[in-house]
Order: sequence, then structure tokens, then C-alpha cells
Amino acid sequence: MTMPAGSLPVVNLGRSGLRVSRLCLGTMIFGSQIDEAAAFSVMDRAWDGGIEFFDTADAYPVPPSPETAGRTEEIVGRWIKSRGRRSCVLASKCAARVGPGPNDLGGGRKHVIEACEASLRRLGRDRLDIFYMHHSDLNAPLEETLEALDRLVDAGKVHYIGLSNFEAAKLGLAISVAAERRLARITVLQPRYNLLARSPERDLVPLCLEGGIGVVPYNPLGAGMLTGKYRRGDNPPEASRFALGEYGRMYRERYWSDQMFEVAEAVVEVARELGATPAQVALAWLLSRPGVTAPIVGASRPEQLDDSLGAFGVELGQEHLDRLERVSQPFV
Repeated sequence: MTMPAGSLPVVNLGRSGLRVSRLCLGTMIFGSQIDEAAAFSVMDRAWDGGIEFFDTADAYPVPPSPETAGRTEEIVGRWIKSRGRRSCVLASKCAARVGPGPNDLGGGRKHVIEACEASLRRLGRDRLDIFYMHHSDLNAPLEETLEALDRLVDAGKVHYIGLSNFEAAKLGLAISVAAERRLARITVLQPRYNLLARSPERDLVPLCLEGGIGVVPYNPLGAGMLTGKYRRGDNPPEASRFALGEYGRMYRERYWSDQMFEVAEAVVEVARELGATPAQVALAWLLSRPGVTAPIVGASRPEQLDDSLGAFGVELGQEHLDRLERVSQPFV
């Protein structure tokens, strides 16, 4: 199913006034697994399909390396300039290592401010719509990090701030510190959340719902496990994300197990019954979860986005939801 251009729903990001498309395009493979021309084709298709929310990071592309850090932002920046897409909602991140120096990572004031300025230069923008801390291991006091982010908001370089890969305790502390010191509030959280990784439902999502924080999940298809393209008992294909050296090892530890395959096989069965694809079912499930604003979808080819966009035409009945609930319970 192909969605007509510009037909994607638009919603507020949490309790903020920022309006975003109901899907976000992830760009982490631009400049590594696909070249600039292919990345432009993917972004063109996303825009035509109504995805006007783009996510990147200073450490991209993946696998991350200080030698390639910033390449993805440069590609996205050139696309925005060449296509005149200044109205897109653009998010980037910092905290991962992007250079050899002692301050080329983390949440210290020096790095956060300089990383934002470097991202803006690469993206060709005067300001970012959303600026995330990429992870919670900040190598700096949390209050220093939040004060640096607040300074960027005051300077007009960032509209909204977010946190990625933060545990519930750290998120709660950040909310408390920001409120106590009257700093810019946390507007959005970016967790790893899918049918194979439901732990955010324990504490993170309820905390976000209570605080009016938008939830923008990454890895909605479990690194491709939920697309049905992998088979139990097989070895990961050489060209897949599961075979990318140490990065692939991380993904195999996360997702490559018999228990994970049971969930993937259930998704395939539901998709067959509905006349949909497994990816559409996995995305439709995530879109139905409380608090979820816009899952981050990726693609190495434009036509893969048609699959993601088709998730809005999939209606999961209660029987299907119950079946997916039962099989994925071990991952809550």
C-alpha cells in the first residue's frame, strides 16, 4: 500500500507546541551502508510520503567512528539545501565520541555547546528543532549538561531538548533538576522500543505520559528481525546489520535468539491473516501504544518506505493485539 503524498498524520510532540509527522526518518546509515545519491532518494520518498520529521546525530553514520563522524549530517544538510526543505523538523544528538580529544564526547558544557554549533554548520541550519543527549553516560554532572542545553535554547540555537537511551531513574532526575533550576524542560525521549524490547513500558513510558514528554522510539522493527526476513536456525546474512563486526555482535545479543524468533514468527502469522507485511504489523502495533508519538523508520531503498507508510492502513483487531501481547510478554 502506498500513501499519497503529504497524507501522513501530524501530531504534537508530547505536551509541546511542536507538530511532527507520525513517522520520523532515521538517517544513521547515510554515508556508510548507502551513498549520498541513495540517501537523497530515500529522503525524497520520505518527504513525498508525508514524513517531514528527520533524525540524525553527530556520531553518524554507523558503525560509529571518529573518522566518519558528521558525514551523515553533511549529507542531510546538502539534501535540505538542494531541495529547499527548510520546513522539515530536524533532530540531532551529541554525547558519543566524535574525535580524539578528551572533550570530544560527553555532556560537559564545552562539548555540548561546541557539538551543537558543529552540527548546525554541517546541516546548514541556524537552529535545531530538537537536540538530544545521545545517551545517559555523560562524563559530567547532569545539572551541567542541562544548563548547557538551556543555554542553547536561550541563544535560539535549539527549540526543544530531548534525551535518548536514558533509564527511567536518570530521566526522572533530569525532569527534577530542570524543574528545580527552571531550565528548559525535557520535551521528548528516544528509547529503543519494539515488540522485542518492551521494557520502556515499565517505567519510561508512564513517566513520559505523566510529564507530557513525547516518545519517539528507535529500532521499531528490531533491526529487521520483525520484518520476517530472517529464519530460525540460519546464520545472519553477511550484508545484514547482524554481521557488522562488533556492531553486529551487539545486535545479535539483543535480538538473535529462539525467543525473539517466536515473536517474529507470530508477527508473520498476523500479517498473513491481515494481508499486510510483517513490518507493517510491527509498526502498527507500536503506533497503537500509549504515549508513542513517531517511531523512527529507516530505509536503504526508497521502496522500503512504502512498506512503513502502509502501516497506517493496517487495523489490528483485539485478537491480534492479544496474541502479540502474549508472545512478547517476556520482553516487557
